[in-house]
Amino acid sequence: MTASAGRAAGLFLGVDGGGTGCRARVEDAEGNVLGVGIAGPAATRFGVEASWNAIRTAFEGALREAGLDAADTAKVRAGVGVAGLTRMGAREGLAAFAHPFASMVFDTDGMIACLGAHAGQDGAIVIVGTGSCGIGRVAGRELKIGGYGFPISDEGSGADLGLRAIQIALRAHDGRRDPSALTREIMARFHDDPIEAVAWMDKATATEYATFAPSVLRHADQGDAVAREVVQVAAEQINELVRTLFSNGVPRLSLIGGLASALEAWLAPDVRRRISPPLGDAVTGALALAGRPPPA
Repeated sequence: MTASAGRAAGLFLGVDGGGTGCRARVEDAEGNVLGVGIAGPAATRFGVEASWNAIRTAFEGALREAGLDAADTAKVRAGVGVAGLTRMGAREGLAAFAHPFASMVFDTDGMIACLGAHAGQDGAIVIVGTGSCGIGRVAGRELKIGGYGFPISDEGSGADLGLRAIQIALRAHDGRRDPSALTREIMARFHDDPIEAVAWMDKATATEYATFAPSVLRHADQGDAVAREVVQVAAEQINELVRTLFSNGVPRLSLIGGLASALEAWLAPDVRRRISPPLGDAVTGALALAGRPPPA
């Protein structure tokens, strides 16, 4: 598909400004990809100006690859999802930057992931990664369940798995619980010294807690009783998010995130039956936010 053909059909830009990287795509109204661009993290926790610089780097790369000149760029309608957009002043700060497009609409990275998963239509997602959250849209009404941040929320997430596993490992070290292969492995990472675990805890982030999740899941698959307990509790938390979203009327739901496939096998049968695969990625959702019609 040439850029000139794309210009005749209408032009749209989608940007997924995440916490680990930023991706942009220029497409026409029929979904033909004209150009892509990438950049570093765009989360607003790095500062609104740094977020905008990443977004701009990504979309400039996509525009170059698409071969669009200034006149073509002025016809582009853009949709941008940004991690941390709900931080105080972030939306207003980003909207204040000058851009070369016909329009630019901002929303959260979670909402564009939801739009992408359901081809721009109503639906919901449950994100299961380092954190967890339920996000949905029904008849113009947006839903957000959980995701208030670790450790007070993000139930069933990788960070939550790590926290629960460490808590049980410490109890097993004290003799309050039977030890297992998992608890021994965890305590070995702290040289069997609870004081070392406490020192680690004082500085540990959600991401660092989540590094224990692969060990928990591996031991659970091998039948470790403690690991199975931890994973089953996490699965029940995800069950709750899914059921709550369906009770709010969402017509379709997808599970996404780094731990989604691993945890799906542990979910209740009624929940697994109602989960649908995502139809597109977050950039697809950003394109829908921009106003691009769903490709036929």
